[in-house]
Amino acid sequence: MTFEPSAEILASDHLLAAWLAEAAGQRLLEVRATSGLEGKELKDAGDLAAHELLMELVAEHRPDDAVLSEEGKDSKERLGKDRVWIIDPLDGTREFSEPPRDDWAVHVALWASSNGGELIAGAVAQPALAGASVQSTFHTGAAPVVPPSTSERPRIAVSRSRPPAFVEALAEEIGADLVPMGSAGVKMMSVVRDISDAYVHAGGQYEWDSAAPVAVAAAAGLFTSRIDGSPLRYNQDDVYLPDVIVCRPELSEQILSFIERHGVE
Repeated sequence: MTFEPSAEILASDHLLAAWLAEAAGQRLLEVRATSGLEGKELKDAGDLAAHELLMELVAEHRPDDAVLSEEGKDSKERLGKDRVWIIDPLDGTREFSEPPRDDWAVHVALWASSNGGELIAGAVAQPALAGASVQSTFHTGAAPVVPPSTSERPRIAVSRSRPPAFVEALAEEIGADLVPMGSAGVKMMSVVRDISDAYVHAGGQYEWDSAAPVAVAAAAGLFTSRIDGSPLRYNQDDVYLPDVIVCRPELSEQILSFIERHGVE
């Protein structure tokens, strides 16, 4: 499959981020459907195919920009660049390797040095949702409208394995239910989609895990921060960014207050 963006897409960083995420998502669907691989081999093949495609497309269409990708070697030259694409070619490799699971994603964000260094565009594609009658790509060019919560109790998105004790304690204090799912990006987009109301993570992540979902969530009017309430900063020398909160604004004070009083241990 060949990928060629329209002139309209090339003129907009927002639309280009969405197009890049969707192109990588289509490549991942091809790998999943036709490679005949399973388990770790499928994970590795998907990661590599999506990474190589995204590197090729950014180099072609934004040749002066730098790229920080989970699957690439981190060149510190990006620290002197005005624009840096922050990419996770496949977020949720475990879920990707377990067809027909759909809770995996592609993250594409753009950081710019303007205004002190901020994310200026982002997209999260969930390609396996495309066959359903639901939106499968969320991006800053058409900021999602978060619907009113359809749940009587708050819902906190957590990993499929045992949730951290502090999140269980948080849920008990605010009367919330835990909703297990894969991929960090899927968890953050679950707040956008009214599948959950909050995602609170303190177990270790890197910039590419949260950049694109945070950009989309912020554009949608959701609250985003680190667990101490401070801003999330990207294109740093050290790309380790271990914690994040994405939630409906009305829950932010309760969550931050709980963490201040009890910590995350």
